[in-house]
Amino acid sequence: MMSTNHTQALPVPIEELAQCVQATLHGSSDVLISGLSHLEGASSGDLSFVLKPKFHEAAKSSQAAAFLTAHTIPDDPRPQLICSNPLLAIVTLAQKYFSSPLPQRGIHPTAVTGHDVRIGPNVAIGPLVTIGDRAQIGSSVTIYAGVHIGEDAVIGDDCILYPHVSLLTNCILRNRVILHSGTIIGSDGFGYAQHEGRHHKIPQLGNVIIEDDVELGANVTVDRATFGSTVIKQGTKVDNQVQIAHNVAIGEHCIIVAQVGIAGSTRLGHHVMIGGQAGLVDHLIIGDQVRIASGAGVTNHVESNHTVGGRPAVAHNIWRKAQVLQYQLPDMRNELRALRKEVEDLKQHLRKSSSPSSST
Repeated sequence: MMSTNHTQALPVPIEELAQCVQATLHGSSDVLISGLSHLEGASSGDLSFVLKPKFHEAAKSSQAAAFLTAHTIPDDPRPQLICSNPLLAIVTLAQKYFSSPLPQRGIHPTAVTGHDVRIGPNVAIGPLVTIGDRAQIGSSVTIYAGVHIGEDAVIGDDCILYPHVSLLTNCILRNRVILHSGTIIGSDGFGYAQHEGRHHKIPQLGNVIIEDDVELGANVTVDRATFGSTVIKQGTKVDNQVQIAHNVAIGEHCIIVAQVGIAGSTRLGHHVMIGGQAGLVDHLIIGDQVRIASGAGVTNHVESNHTVGGRPAVAHNIWRKAQVLQYQLPDMRNELRALRKEVEDLKQHLRKSSSPSSST
């Protein structure tokens, strides 16, 4: 049976919030904060954040009760929490005081578990979850409704699997991994051998390993390796609808934005950033701290600390110049036509001036 959890957020004294994020409080310490909001949508009980001085005027017209800012907002009597990184501070406060509580702890009676399953303490396993034989689930794991966990899968401590996630056979999550709804870990890699006009499926015998503190958005697919492991290393964050193919290795603390596709056996270093809808072909080596622009098509290796863009991707400064030039092409074409006409006119004039009749 699942236990009851009635956690409810209560208004918090602004002085307590200041202490939590080590901010300096300017103004009254008697204000109670009941929520967080951006400037435009703030109400009388909200704390709002001001990232840059250019937003000070917007702050003055906001209904917020107080502000979290790096620079004092002049001529505003409302309390202000001054800290060096307001965005990080607002994240800290949201997680500690204002986030929705996790679901009730316990195992729902409709969950189905196989043989020799090991489940740690303080878990929440929701309705219609299915857990295969010999799966291992760590402590304080939260598994929402309709999740499927395959045979011999391993889930570390403090992981969260949102509704309809599939973690397939032999795949491994380390600690504090978050998988959003519809994500599939361990689907077969796309591999076929061609023979006499037919495609013969290559068995995908490997697995997927996702290390600590990785978060994958909704409807991400991570294919199992043909042999060995597809790996996503610690701290990497992946947006919605990203395809990560078999035997890909993604380094630590990368950012991969929506609708990116990474083909098989490509390897990314640490702190790589990939913009939305970029595509990477197979067997590439992408160095550390590489930046790949949105929509780029990467067909060659990229050395560390480089920025690339375009299709096919080239050095970012070259791509930007090409982007400017392409919109000048109609005018350049007209200029070329005019130059051609001038050249033809000059040729005709020279022919006439050099002919015998013109010399008499």
